[in-house]
Amino acid sequence: MYESGVERPSSLWVSQQKMKNQITNALSNFFFEYETPRQVLVRNRRVGVVCRLIQLLVLAYIIGWVFIYEKGYQSTDTAVSSVFTKMKGVGYTKVDGRESVWDVADYVFPPQGDSSFVVMTNYIITEGQMMKTCPELPGKHNCSSHADCEGGKLKRTGHGQMTGMCVNETHTCEVLAWCPIEDDRKIPDPPLLMSAENYTLFIKNSITFPLFGVTRSNLVESVDAKYISQCLYDPKDSPLCPIFRLGDIVNLSGFNFSTIAREGGAIGIVVDWTCNLDLDVKKCKPKYNFHGLYGNPNETDKARASVGYNFRYAKHYMEDSKEKRTLLKVFGIRIDIIVQSLARKFDIIPTLTAIGSGVGIFGVATVVCDLVLLYLLPKREFYKNMKFKYTETHEEHDSDSLGLDTSVYYNLEANTGQVQPAGQSNEPNSDACTESKTSKE
Repeated sequence: MYESGVERPSSLWVSQQKMKNQITNALSNFFFEYETPRQVLVRNRRVGVVCRLIQLLVLAYIIGWVFIYEKGYQSTDTAVSSVFTKMKGVGYTKVDGRESVWDVADYVFPPQGDSSFVVMTNYIITEGQMMKTCPELPGKHNCSSHADCEGGKLKRTGHGQMTGMCVNETHTCEVLAWCPIEDDRKIPDPPLLMSAENYTLFIKNSITFPLFGVTRSNLVESVDAKYISQCLYDPKDSPLCPIFRLGDIVNLSGFNFSTIAREGGAIGIVVDWTCNLDLDVKKCKPKYNFHGLYGNPNETDKARASVGYNFRYAKHYMEDSKEKRTLLKVFGIRIDIIVQSLARKFDIIPTLTAIGSGVGIFGVATVVCDLVLLYLLPKREFYKNMKFKYTETHEEHDSDSLGLDTSVYYNLEANTGQVQPAGQSNEPNSDACTESKTSKE
């Protein structure tokens, strides 16, 4: 009880009130106060020059690389593509006095006009094969007696199933196979279809950029029916002509036609659609590039394994009620048409992202200059004292703390640089002033 007769509030009630006030003050400070870092202006020519140089480099990187070279202000999209091809030309051969004319149906595999196909340039033909027994080729299943030929056995490199007989004339095992057996040990040289050099390839390519809703074809506005009937692709004079001479394709890929035609090879035709759709869509045009995909035209080692490109193709027919076939080992040039595409167009989102990233990189200048100031310069201790302010934490025990240890927070005075405990003022104590005034009276 106080002397006035009023009951003293309990310690628990005081503690609850104090906690309530603390929570209220914390929420008020969180919502209605703004904190900003303290900045120190340093007048030092060396550090200033370093800072500006770094900022200049960052600015050059943002403008030159991010915006100009990488087009960081644009969004990108790749195309959905389709390719249609058509070969034209006629070939002529004369083998062992037999003349033959070859058209598209004979020398293109497959004939459907796909983006990947083979044009025959050389071949080994074996006609009139029938299923019967005959001796293997010399070097395949050599034998000196019947014991060397195990009947019913198949060898991976052979042409048929061994019958168990050794043929004395050839010293090879007898096999059940398509006879006569193909002899591919000697490849015709020069190639039989050297006329393939003048065949022509027509490419029709259509693309769509789904993100931007743009559809284009390699038959652009300047390529009409009259132009197609007269043009032939040339990288300088006719770069948009969709008709290509086979010999030019091989030469532009770095190979010699007579060399690749003998044993075959693979050529890649790249249709490159790199478009800036911020410009007129008519400026979105294809570019053609040619690459050798199989082997190196500069290689001179004739002993290397698996040279060229070839496959076998058989034409079956009936003769005198017996099944026969004509077997061709085809050497040819495999053409693969590859479409590459990348379209760009201005978009606000990547622009803001690029700007934000650039602004963030500017902080590198501050970090470098701080390292120089605080660790390299002779007056580094002075700069440390200017940049950082240190305070000590004291423990206070009074009746208001209810026996609990609390940290005293300090306010930094801008003018004097002195540190005062929170809640205290530099003004004279009002009670002391009142007491002094009373004594004078």
